[in-house]
Amino acid sequence: MDTVTRSSPGRSQVVSLLGLALVVACLVRVGECRGYVFSNKPIRRGLTGARPSPSPATILAPSLGSAANTTAPSGGSAANPTAPSGGSAVGFTVFDVTQFGAQTDEDTDNAIFFIRAWNAACKSGKPAKLLIPSGTFISSPVVFQGPCNNTVPMEVEIRGTIQASSDLSSYVSDQWFGFELIEGLNLRGGIFDGQGNNVWAMAGCVPGEPCQHLPISLKFSKSKNVYVEGVTSLNSMGFHFAVLMVSNFTGYRLKISASGDSPNTDGIHISSSSNINITGSSIATGDDCIGIIQGATNINVHDVVCGPGHGISIGSLGKWPDETNVQTVRVTNCTLKGTTNGVRIKSFPGQRQLVASDIVFSDIIMEDVQNPVIIDQNYGYHKITKPSSVQIHDVTFKNIRGTTVSKSGVTLTCSSKYPCQNILLQNVDLEYHGLALANDTAFTSSCVNAKISVSGTSNPRPCQSTA
Repeated sequence: MDTVTRSSPGRSQVVSLLGLALVVACLVRVGECRGYVFSNKPIRRGLTGARPSPSPATILAPSLGSAANTTAPSGGSAANPTAPSGGSAVGFTVFDVTQFGAQTDEDTDNAIFFIRAWNAACKSGKPAKLLIPSGTFISSPVVFQGPCNNTVPMEVEIRGTIQASSDLSSYVSDQWFGFELIEGLNLRGGIFDGQGNNVWAMAGCVPGEPCQHLPISLKFSKSKNVYVEGVTSLNSMGFHFAVLMVSNFTGYRLKISASGDSPNTDGIHISSSSNINITGSSIATGDDCIGIIQGATNINVHDVVCGPGHGISIGSLGKWPDETNVQTVRVTNCTLKGTTNGVRIKSFPGQRQLVASDIVFSDIIMEDVQNPVIIDQNYGYHKITKPSSVQIHDVTFKNIRGTTVSKSGVTLTCSSKYPCQNILLQNVDLEYHGLALANDTAFTSSCVNAKISVSGTSNPRPCQSTA
């Protein structure tokens, strides 16, 4: 996530615009973010005293498949996963939200009806599917909470569109739709329309300062064995997806879309999680397409198209106390189009100590990207007073090709306290497509405090090790 510098109402104006009695700053940490509580209303969560439910229908579901069990990358080679295959037919009991009161009109807030349907499905003790049928359903914040009584993963199928309320006073936490404390979840289809264009001005972005963080569209937390397929996130208010304290998560055929100038709309934000696979997806947004933050291990990103956006990033790191290491990350067969960065590792200067290691970016295509290959250990809006204490080592940039509009194709700015170690540039072949260079200016590389090795094609000309 990058610092957004754009003019918008100040924070005092934000409070006035929202008409809030209370805006409480809080430490809602999603990897690196501070959030804001906009209301003191209780949040609606599943499994909290549901009313008696109507009798659900039972159907034979066609080959829906189980939660993906894609092998996490290991060793030095990049993983090359295939699309998850469908499983055998399973008899599901279907809990249709319209049977619990949900309606497709412009006035009904369907949050409580979604919760009642979830509670009934989650408590049923049998293979269950929560169904949101065709149509557009308006909803304020919802949390689908486990643990459930089912012996197989909970199925959630969305055939229509869920549209967020733009009344920020109804958001009591950092999320719009939350899934938490669930072991076994398959979420398929549908459109989550965050209507962020109605509230982005409320982020209160001021040059040189962090913006307020608006609600995340889809947040998965404290869960295991989660499979998400064919979901579209449109115009999120804040992040599109956040994956926090989750193990074994697969996102497949995701479509993420917001304007290139939307503030802090990270596509997929991953922290304190392991065995995460993002494959076959397209991300166009106003911030990092994918942000791999502290505590992320065994992460695989494969066959993703990114742009517009700020690229595919590890970090930022070293901002908060008690951050943990990032290790074993594979980003493979991805395409970046017109992004402000390509593949990047970023950390804040200062004393927060952790390690980022065993990282491979390979088979990456750049199309008129700025800063295509970059390590930035002076990242952030704070004045630099001390070098970064994040140690970066064993990083490979392999088979990186395409075009850039930046005069430096490779920029490695590492910490003077902990220089980058074992950085391999292998077959980096970039062509400059920017404005005409002056006679005394060349298409270059830049390395500071970095111990590098080079093999194969190298364009631009490689810089020398400086550590």
